[in-house]
Amino acid sequence: MSQKIIKKLEGMNLKLTLMHVCGTHQDTLVRFGLDSEFKRVGIDVRQGPGCPVCVTPPGEIEEILVLARAGLTIAVFGDVMKVPGAEGSLNDAKADGADVRIVFGVDDAVALAKRVQKEVVFMGIGFETTAPTTASALLSDPPANFSVLSCHRTVPPALEAIASMGEIKLHGMIQPGHVSTIIGTRPYEFLSKKYKIPQVVAGFEPLDLLMGVHMLAVQTKEGRAEVQNEYTRVVHADGNPRAIKAMRDAFEPIDVSWRGFPIIKESGLAIKKKLEQHDARERFEDLLIPVHEREYTEAKGCRCGEMLRGILTSEECPLFAKKCTPGSPIGPCMVSREGSCYIAYRYAMTKRPSIGAKKPGSQALGRTFP
Repeated sequence: MSQKIIKKLEGMNLKLTLMHVCGTHQDTLVRFGLDSEFKRVGIDVRQGPGCPVCVTPPGEIEEILVLARAGLTIAVFGDVMKVPGAEGSLNDAKADGADVRIVFGVDDAVALAKRVQKEVVFMGIGFETTAPTTASALLSDPPANFSVLSCHRTVPPALEAIASMGEIKLHGMIQPGHVSTIIGTRPYEFLSKKYKIPQVVAGFEPLDLLMGVHMLAVQTKEGRAEVQNEYTRVVHADGNPRAIKAMRDAFEPIDVSWRGFPIIKESGLAIKKKLEQHDARERFEDLLIPVHEREYTEAKGCRCGEMLRGILTSEECPLFAKKCTPGSPIGPCMVSREGSCYIAYRYAMTKRPSIGAKKPGSQALGRTFP
């Protein structure tokens, strides 16, 4: 089936630039050699702002570092530990004695708060995929010593920012399956109506992405711009109403900056006033004042911001695989498992399956370093 789709695309005489906003999509594209196959048939698929850790701006990384160094117990996802701040990372803070715990979700952080007397701050990172679980925890009467530093963001406003900035001419967008499971397909419709961009919600298997790209190619050939759903086995038009309600009950939209972007209107999720006793920014406002009074920028030479806007690839960054590696990252795109640089580096070190392989198990060489 995959070879049939590639042959169909090859026969369409395409020259398209597409964008996805999902780290799992990027992993599938690179791991299975789909990025190379798509380029061979005239389709360039760029990664946009789909890595939650990557889009978290430097100032928010500094907030959690300040709280950690102030003696609070910090609960974070593992991907955050190595993100460099102005003066080290959470890993460094932990080595210096800070109480930083890796958790698999907000429930682990709540359970931790029930076991200890210290203040526990959970760093809520992620899009609509993880925000409902944070919302549910906030709405379920958590312990008095539990609070959240909300760094949650929503995807549709960022997509509009990409479209309106016009830095890259897009012929279509592949929308994220995980986020769409929560919000459904309707929140994307404005992009097709306003900007005439074809869209497809796709799953994460190689065949999902092949089907999604083919659907976008057909839309462009037919002059259509609409939202199609390839991931029908999971995603529905209205998403998950209960999860959406939980987010609306716990959060309110605010204007926030994203790494590599100017402020994007109503793209952040702030904890509502009725729950402010569990809002780390309200609770520890005095500790965070120095962070809020200072401007933070990217590390010298880091091009993560441009990668998140789809105008640069990892291999085009002069630091990639030289000064910047997973063992010594300069920017978050080399830290997170959903980051484009981490993925490019990881699969440059391995062999990847070839879509066009004639025998099972045949391999295609991965990328080499520049």
